[in-house]
Amino acid sequence: MDPLLLICSILLPIVAIFVLNFLLTAKSNVPGHFSFPVVGESIDYFKKLRSGTNEKFVMQRKKKFGDVFKASVLGEQMAFLCGPEGNKFLFSQENKLVEVWWPSSVESIMKKSHNKSVIAESAKVRQLLPPFLKANAVKNYVGDMDKELRQHLKDYWIGHDKVEVCPFVAKYTFALAVKLLLGVRDPTELEKLAKPFVDAAGGIIAVPINIPGTRFNRGVKASNRIREVINGIIAQRRKDLANGIANPSQDLLSHMIVEVDKRNQDPINAPTTDGDISSDLLGLLIGGYDTINTTVVFIMMTLVDHPDVYEAVLKEQMEIAKGKEPGELLNWEDLRKMKYSWNVACEVLRMRPPTVGAFRVAKKDFTYAGYKIPKGWKLHYIPHYTQKNPEFFPNPEIFDPSRFEGDGPAPYTYVPFGGGPRMCPGNEYARAEILVFMYNIVTRYNWEMLIPGEKVVIDPLPRPVHGLPIKLIPHKAQA
Repeated sequence: MDPLLLICSILLPIVAIFVLNFLLTAKSNVPGHFSFPVVGESIDYFKKLRSGTNEKFVMQRKKKFGDVFKASVLGEQMAFLCGPEGNKFLFSQENKLVEVWWPSSVESIMKKSHNKSVIAESAKVRQLLPPFLKANAVKNYVGDMDKELRQHLKDYWIGHDKVEVCPFVAKYTFALAVKLLLGVRDPTELEKLAKPFVDAAGGIIAVPINIPGTRFNRGVKASNRIREVINGIIAQRRKDLANGIANPSQDLLSHMIVEVDKRNQDPINAPTTDGDISSDLLGLLIGGYDTINTTVVFIMMTLVDHPDVYEAVLKEQMEIAKGKEPGELLNWEDLRKMKYSWNVACEVLRMRPPTVGAFRVAKKDFTYAGYKIPKGWKLHYIPHYTQKNPEFFPNPEIFDPSRFEGDGPAPYTYVPFGGGPRMCPGNEYARAEILVFMYNIVTRYNWEMLIPGEKVVIDPLPRPVHGLPIKLIPHKAQA
């Protein structure tokens, strides 16, 4: 090849990217920079994410540019709206000025049909969730949560001196979600879903390089296997509904099938297939899985590090246990009494947010705080920024459950579940499952870490590197 042509073939794409960046940013007066083409500031973003200090990514740039700045992350032009005001704006403008956006890795793992957007499908799913995830519905799940956990403890903890917390919690939370929301109780079906599920969840926040051996590739393959299993479950449920063996209100899966069939009768609506339903359910399971797992695991770690907090939780939970008959399951009113225990969980969620935050995309040009945000720009909020910020939480490195007494933190500073109209639909479900776990573990055991000071890695969410092996110390009355 002519040397001049070779040089041009290399330089022209780079020049084109710079020109495109210039054209897309010309309408914006947001301070900051997009750094290198494509790569942008993703290296620094992921470096801080993996070190557990991704709030510093925002803090460093806020100090330099102010409450609104731009950066290129994940190959996208992004605006960061800092602080509670930015959080409130993004939550309150949902489906008005902004809408949900997910990185390509999420799209690839979640969706089955290439001509349907995960965002559009997830919006439909959210409309179907309230009957099964709001407080009135979760009330009916508490006994089942308690019963399922007691069985798991019997199978994996009772009679053992040492256990590994992480895989146990993951097994319990996944099995419970599949049973309550999909109505699947067959151990064989559960195992078919559980084996590939960890790989699918792990591929969500990964570099989207789809070649054999990469985390992303494993995630895509695993998600396809899961959808195949769920498709079979959907087909059988349709038969059961038609034969009167199942009813439309017994669980989320039956409800979704019936409601989707009704909607598909309207020719105005684009038809939703069973493949779409399986992808929606996969997304729902992944969405709630890491939140609960991460929080429960770090509650266990925190109670070891803070014996005084453990004793206060134990006192509260034992008072509830005294009011129960032998073998009596927990109920909603019991959870309402666990005020201090929930403050502890909230402080764990503050210090170790279980997600990296969320993304939005500008639906149209708009102005925020005097800055012009062009249509198509992505927006990103990181809960770590406000939740670890001394401006909103004095001495943020200190574990202090009393922050959540009374009225609690200022609005939109504490956002592990989102906020306002964009509150996570599963927050009550997560709260119930976390408290049921705390009750059952604390009323039975104290424990010691077998690896004191076990290192925490961010991969991509925080987890103890060795799975948190512990020595169980049964209470004398139950020894």
